[in-house]
Formats: sequence, structure tokens, C-alpha cells
Amino acid sequence: MAPACPVGRYLLLMAQEHLEFRLPEIKSLLSLFGGQFTSSQETYGKSPFWILTIPSEDIARNLMKRTVCAKSIFELWGHGKSPEELYSSLRNYPVENMALEFLPFEGKVNLKKPQHIFSILEDYGLDPNCIPENPNNIYFGRWIADGQRELIESYSVKRRHFIGNTSMDAGLSFIMSNHGKVKENDIVFDPFVGTGGLLLASARFGAYVCGTDIDYNTVHGVGKASRKNQKWRGPDENIRANLRQYGLEKYYLDILVSDASKPSWRKGAYFDAIITDPPYGIRESSRRTGSQKDTPKGTEKCPESHVPVSLNYHLSDMFFDLLNFAAETLVLGGRLVYWLPVYTPEYTEEMVPRHPCLELISNCEQKLSSHTSRRLITMEKVKTFENRDQYSHLLSDQILPYQGHNSFREKYFSGVTKRIAKEEKPSQE
Repeated sequence: MAPACPVGRYLLLMAQEHLEFRLPEIKSLLSLFGGQFTSSQETYGKSPFWILTIPSEDIARNLMKRTVCAKSIFELWGHGKSPEELYSSLRNYPVENMALEFLPFEGKVNLKKPQHIFSILEDYGLDPNCIPENPNNIYFGRWIADGQRELIESYSVKRRHFIGNTSMDAGLSFIMSNHGKVKENDIVFDPFVGTGGLLLASARFGAYVCGTDIDYNTVHGVGKASRKNQKWRGPDENIRANLRQYGLEKYYLDILVSDASKPSWRKGAYFDAIITDPPYGIRESSRRTGSQKDTPKGTEKCPESHVPVSLNYHLSDMFFDLLNFAAETLVLGGRLVYWLPVYTPEYTEEMVPRHPCLELISNCEQKLSSHTSRRLITMEKVKTFENRDQYSHLLSDQILPYQGHNSFREKYFSGVTKRIAKEEKPSQE
């Protein structure tokens, strides 16, 4: 006999993309809305069917108002590996907790305006080339709500007014905001704002947004365009126009031209979340300002970029500055969400930067190529920042024990060069 499904048990139907990002998103959102992630499943792996225990239907609905990793959620009434097991499970479900009288339902069916929608979902595994004759599991439940998958299309970069070479994919932008537990009336900051795609996602969830970037032309929306068949940016191509396009302009605070290596903020905790995608030096260079003595002879003093002296900004220095800045300016409980590029053959968890004031929450991989990837790192501030000098000596042994990030660009292109050489090598046959 199949066991009864306990009250408060829900079936979550997940989307089959960004698999590593799904669990941290659901955990973060449940925490945000007052729930706690509890499940009888030991591991989720690649399965789209997740059984969760959620304290209330309100929390389940709030979860679905935010998630882009889940398609739908159902109040689970029964499940089994066969129709007989499913029926037995349903027979054991408490009658008083059913939305209607006990199965089979009686009364008229209203297809136009139903009060309740019920679904049977069958799990046939993950291999499309080896589909079993009978399902591995059968689920029956009452539909509660759908997720926010439509945001991926409606906020697509293809539809956006202002874009750049590195504008973040809409789906990942919303995932990052969810990992950061962004909520209404939060203040969200991006120190490498670019064209503001990450801020757009946070504003969609009701947060006030601001950011900085060293590139004058990007911040002001001038210069050469990134869009195909367009030479120069138009007069109204900027981050604020993107928020206006989606009716979110009221959440725009400001964007400043500023060097992330030399933050000009007063001491204090300002931000509820810092969500950013630092430049890796692949499609966009990583730069910082320097003094006039750093200027090579014959270099123009104020180039088109409006940065008087432009120096290389090594990734190790960038992440050191970013973690210190987050530890200093985040409120307690605030989150830092950022991308870390890695050379896959060398990667170990010890390479992830760390800080005494920040706790690692999740670490998710997205493949970039056969030999490189980037990892979405989420950290939470758990300790008050004392002063910047106190942490400056931690660069080599605690915050950044691994310095190999600085050679990521060379390793990225070395793999490309090897692949091209292999393809061009004449056949020996």
C-alpha cells in the first residue's frame, strides 16, 4: 500500500535548463518568504519532479511569483509507481484537506472558469532515446500556480532598447536576483554595471537600483553601437531608457562613472544586495585608473574612453576589492552575487575567493567552452566589517589563496588556438 501524502507536500515541476542553479534559487526564495527547504528526496540531480514540504499555500504562491527555474507547483494529493499505487495513495489522503469531496469528483465540470484544476503528471525519465513502456512515477495534484518563465522572453536582450557586447542573458539575470534574495524596497548595486541588465531584473522585483562603471561611453550611452547593422548609439540608448521601456523607471537611482578599484563611498552599510558580472578581459577589457606617472610617453592624456590613465585590472585584485567592498557596504544578511571565471582543468573549490565577513551560500557552474567555465558565487554578510586596513594583509593567504585567475584570458585563448590548430591540421590518412 502506498503511503499517504502529508498535508503541506507540494510537487514542483522544474525547467530543464541551468540545472545547477535551480536548488539555490528555490532555497533562497523559500528563505525569503519565511519558509525552509525540507524534502524527503536526498538528491534532485537532473529530475524535473521535486517533492517539497512547504508550510503554507501562500508561501508556495509567493515562490512561484519569483522563480524562473520552476514551471508550476501542485498540491500533491498522491503519487506512486503504478496506477494502483497512485490510487492507494489518493485513498489515504485526508478527506478534510481535499478541496472537493472525495474522489471521484461529482458535479459539473466548468472548463471556462474552473475553481480548481487537477493534473496527472507522469515521469518517463530523462533519456529521450530510451523511453520506458510505463512511467517511473505518476503524480496527482491540485494546480496552485505557474512560475515566471515568461520573463525570460519578455526581457530578452533581443527586445531591449539598450544593449552591449556583454549584456547578461535575461534568465540568468533573474536567477542572480533570486539568489541575492532581492525584494521590494531593497537597494541593489552593481559596481560593473555595463548596460544594466542585472539592475533591470532587480527592479522588476521592486528594488531600487544603482551602479557604477569605468566606461564613460557605456554609462552615458554614446559611441559605437553593439547592435548589428547599427554604427552609433542613438540619443536615448541608456540604462534609464531600459527601465523606462518596462515601466520601471521609478526604481532608477543613478549610474556613475567610477573606478571599482577606488570606491568613493563613505563608510557604512548601504546595500541590501550587490549583484554583478565583473569583466574577465575576453570581450571587454578589465581596467582601472592610475596616476599620471603611470602614463607611457606618447599616450594621449584623455582618450575616447574618458579614462585619463588606463591600467590593467588583474582579476585577483578585482575580486579582492569586490569582496572587501561587499563586506563594507552590505547590510548584515545582505548578499553578494557575482561570476567567477575559471580554467576548468585546474579548478578546485579552494580557488573561490573568501572573506571573514562573508559566508559562501552557493557555487554554480555554467560551461563556457570545453576548457573554461564561470561559476555563480553567492555570499551572505554574516559579520560586521571593522576597517579596510584590517583586511588588507589577507590578500595572499585568506581572501585569495589562488592567484591563477590573472591568467584566465591567456588560458581561454590558448584553448581556442589549440582547437583551431587541430582543425586546420592536415589529415594523416
